[in-house]
Amino acid sequence: MNELLRELEMERQKLNELGKLSLEQSIPLSGNHMLLEQSRKVDELMVRYHHMKIKYEQSAP
Repeated sequence: MNELLRELEMERQKLNELGKLSLEQSIPLSGNHMLLEQSRKVDELMVRYHHMKIKYEQSAP
């Protein structure tokens, strides 16, 4: 689970950087396809983390 959290944090940082660059260049966030793709990647990792967390909590005594 720690590896997934590290990956999630790394991908979140990339998303934040893309967002900052978009704002600095006055590019609408909804028009930045790289940012939207990165956002989807972060969303997928969040779902994976949530599912792992539920499994872990259910298996705990």
